[in-house]
Amino acid sequence: MKTTVKELRLILTVDNLDELIAFYRDTIGLETSKEWREEEGNGIILDAGRASLELIDAKHAARIDQIEVGQRVSGPVRLALRVAEPIATATETLLDGGATSVAAPTTAPWSEVSRVKAPDGMQITLFATSTLAD
Repeated sequence: MKTTVKELRLILTVDNLDELIAFYRDTIGLETSKEWREEEGNGIILDAGRASLELIDAKHAARIDQIEVGQRVSGPVRLALRVAEPIATATETLLDGGATSVAAPTTAPWSEVSRVKAPDGMQITLFATSTLAD
C-alpha cells in the first residue's frame, strides 16, 4: 500500500519574512492561502496552483545549469515557475521586485527560460512551457 498525497508544500525558513512575502506574493503573484502573525512566530502559505517534485541527480543539475546559465551555480534546491507572460517580461517584473539576474533569457531544449535569484538567495528558473497538462 502507498500513501496518497493531496498537496506538495515547500517550506522555506527565512530571516526577512516581510521582504519575501512582498516578493513572492506581490511581485511573483502567488496568492495567500493562509497567513498568521503570532507571538510564537509568523508565517504565510502562498498558493502556486499545481505543484510537482522534480528529482534529478548532480550530473543532470550540472547540465541544466550549463544550458540555462553557462556554468554550475545552483544548490540542492531551485524553484522553477511556469509563467504566462513572455519570459523577458516575467524576468523584468521579478528584477523590478528585488530579484537579481543569474542569466538572461535563453532557449533551452525544453522551453524558453530565465534564471534569477530571489532576495532570499533562492534561485528561480522561469519557464514558458511544460510537459504537464494545465
